[in-house]
Amino acid sequence: MCGRYTQSKSAEIITRAFQLDNVSDIEPRYNIAPTQSVLTVLQPSASANRQGKMLHWGLIPSWAKDRKMASKLINARAETVAEKPAFRSAFRKRRCLVVADGFYEWQQQENKKQKQPFYFRLSDGEPFAFAGLWEQWQDATGEEIESCTVLTTEANDLMRPIHNRMPVILEPKNYDLWLDAEATKPELLQLLLHPYPTEEMTAYPVSTAVNKPTNDSAECINSI
Repeated sequence: MCGRYTQSKSAEIITRAFQLDNVSDIEPRYNIAPTQSVLTVLQPSASANRQGKMLHWGLIPSWAKDRKMASKLINARAETVAEKPAFRSAFRKRRCLVVADGFYEWQQQENKKQKQPFYFRLSDGEPFAFAGLWEQWQDATGEEIESCTVLTTEANDLMRPIHNRMPVILEPKNYDLWLDAEATKPELLQLLLHPYPTEEMTAYPVSTAVNKPTNDSAECINSI
């Protein structure tokens, strides 16, 4: 799964990496957790510019009676996303990029009660995008919430000793296709949802400071 991640790059770097023109004020974040607002990239149509947008992390399907489902839908399995009622509509029509530059996962340590957190990022330290889906939901009072989820896939060789799942990291050459609302064939989109190449990633153990979502500083990504 993917339950914590980072986005610590400046607005200038994010704007350049994702070809955006409406992102100006971004605070570095080292411990992003579910139910928080997260930076995503949307593209309303093929002819429109990409838009940076803050969405609620935890997808609320348009048909949900209340927002309680969000906490259970922070991730969607790539293998079944096209069929699951909570995700299939968004998979066809409402895909997004979730902006990140690293993520955490925890490993159970032998003879220890507390799990060891590890930090995963690209070897070059550049920002990247998780494959995401987004939805718009309205409650009985008319309040609208736009929310998102992060897709996961099987682990690559780097990730596997820690966990059997990892977030889908999209290659930049595939951003346009993923954001294209007119691309609706599941078999085409599924080709993008594979483990990221092991040789292009690195990982290392970090402090248990990351265990608390309220700890949001560079200390979280320091190697121990």
